[in-house]
Amino acid sequence: MTFDLTSSLILAVPELALALGAMLLLMIGVFSGDRADTTVTGLAVALFLGAIAWIIIFPTEGYAFAGAFVSDGFSRFFKVLTLIGAAVTLIMSVGFAKAEKFDKFEYPVLIMLSVLGMMLMISANDMIALYLGLELQSLALYVVAAINRDSARATEAGLKYFVLGALSSGMLLYGVSLVYGFTGGTQFDAIAAALSGGERQLGLVFGLVFVLAGLAFKISAVPFHMWTPDVYEGAPTPVTAFFAAAPKMAAVALLVRVTMSAFEPIAVDWQQIVVFISIASMVLGAFAAIGQRNIKRLMAYSSIGHMGYALVGLSANSEAGVRAVAVYMLIYLAMTLGTFAIILAMRRNDTNVEQVSDLAGLSSTNPMMATIMTIMMFSLAGIPPMAGFWAKWYVFLAAIDAGLIALAVIGVLASVVGAFYYLRVVKVMWFDESAGGFQPMAGELRFVMLLSGAFVLFYMLVGAPVELMAEAAATSFF
Repeated sequence: MTFDLTSSLILAVPELALALGAMLLLMIGVFSGDRADTTVTGLAVALFLGAIAWIIIFPTEGYAFAGAFVSDGFSRFFKVLTLIGAAVTLIMSVGFAKAEKFDKFEYPVLIMLSVLGMMLMISANDMIALYLGLELQSLALYVVAAINRDSARATEAGLKYFVLGALSSGMLLYGVSLVYGFTGGTQFDAIAAALSGGERQLGLVFGLVFVLAGLAFKISAVPFHMWTPDVYEGAPTPVTAFFAAAPKMAAVALLVRVTMSAFEPIAVDWQQIVVFISIASMVLGAFAAIGQRNIKRLMAYSSIGHMGYALVGLSANSEAGVRAVAVYMLIYLAMTLGTFAIILAMRRNDTNVEQVSDLAGLSSTNPMMATIMTIMMFSLAGIPPMAGFWAKWYVFLAAIDAGLIALAVIGVLASVVGAFYYLRVVKVMWFDESAGGFQPMAGELRFVMLLSGAFVLFYMLVGAPVELMAEAAATSFF
């Protein structure tokens, strides 16, 4: 594939803007000191919104940098989701960061660099590009997890994430080296062509397993989930919200692209792995969350379970499956942002509280917050007519159409079990004796909460255009 610099740069305009913007904001922060903290955050959000506008207004198709970078409908869809998740969580973090005294200019710069890595992951069409994007994302996230240096919990979370993340990166790189050794190429097209023309060798299957293991870690799928509850609980709450939103979008997009592009000829092999990971994630997410009392740990196990449901769609290995994954991740993003807006608003005596019991009697002290939280819990549980029900409906339907009836049945049963701990939160808010009111909710948190609540509640009215966008994204592979 030839390398045309001009066309390559045009295809990568959003990534270039974020890279240059991050360096510029770093310089502004360094030379302006603490005075620039709010300015840098505002400019970072503006850059994210500008990148979203560029992707939507100027859609591009094609390969860049000698085929290592691809721009298509699928990449545009997931880039927009990732940028929305990053922009919203950065806005939500302003008040919390000031209160907890970690409102430093380095925070939005690190978020920008991690998002740049995510966008490179989403557009990766080469194993080396995949690894570079993944590491750029991960290195920034390790630091962001421990950004609150005065908190022992945050430092521990960052250290755990770093150690386990380094292990997963090593596994991924080992898998990439095996795939390269047995196929003679690193580009996804070259790998697919080599797999189409030859027999499956044992070493290649090992390479596939290691690559999928490395990617499963990034979406916190079982059995590579062990970092998630500790990091979610220990990291500052806005960072946890960011972890639950943007990186998940990029990692799922990368997993879909690797399986559907590079390993499509050996779908029989990776389908078995994805089905196993999906079942394990759904079951563990359903049962392990039952005993959780910290709402951030509960959301961590909820995230593990939801990644399992998303993988049900990927298991189908069909256009309907990819479309279902895209719809699922969009709805999951809305549910996550709305829920974390409420968790960030759980403040008493200028301190954030994190126990489920702290929500007791919320319906009497703040009926609006209790109502939106109830909508979010119902949606996460998959109760109709909320958006979460339709997300699960599409992935299970894709699995059934592909003949994976047992997988769909297990998913439905796990969803029923998981409904227990979501409904327990609702019971605490509406029927338990009040634990006292929270401090007034910040304007940006109220806006995110109401917008997410409206989307989740009235999804049936806005679902058609969402599904059309997801369908356009899925056709990139078919």
